[in-house]
Amino acid sequence: MAGLRAKQKADKTRRILEAATTLFREQGYDSARIEDIAEMAEVSVGTLYNYYQNKGDILVATVAMEVTEVLEGGARIVSNPPLNVAEALRTLIDQYYDHSLVYLSKEMWRTAMAISIQQPETPLSRRYTELDGQLSAQVVRLVETLQARGVVHAGIDAKAMGEVFFNNLNMMFIEFCKVDAMSLEELKVRVNAQHEPIATLISTVKIV
Repeated sequence: MAGLRAKQKADKTRRILEAATTLFREQGYDSARIEDIAEMAEVSVGTLYNYYQNKGDILVATVAMEVTEVLEGGARIVSNPPLNVAEALRTLIDQYYDHSLVYLSKEMWRTAMAISIQQPETPLSRRYTELDGQLSAQVVRLVETLQARGVVHAGIDAKAMGEVFFNNLNMMFIEFCKVDAMSLEELKVRVNAQHEPIATLISTVKIV
């Protein structure tokens, strides 16, 4: 019985998030109404409020859903990465970027970022920061894995280097979200160009 309740809860949660992302895209985050989200999700407004206190909670839950799927895909890459630093970074980061607009638009990302900055002490903001931390940790694990396999110099601080790569890819993603005209391909090309010289410096394998 408990398993059935959990399944029903997961189903309602998914329907709410799918309805919200649809309306956020079609109407904009500010214009979308809780009542319309509930109607599209085929739940009562009261039921929706049992799951989420406001639209901000729904938005961050959508970010969490996106990041969870990205981390799952990233884990497969980290467990068996290409044995070339630049290629391994590109593979992982491209996977992050390619998934970034599956559920959220640039406008939705901007809103989530703004909420996390404007309300730093709220559970919503702390959750956003936690998700960033999980992504950063995964990039660190990639560098550690490459180092363990002899591809990255042993003297490199893998944690610091992974954080450098993450901080850059994250800042470039913010720039991408700010500029509606920038495409995902342009973002990926620019980030790869920025990371490649660093990857060459820390690599034990020199490409001739």
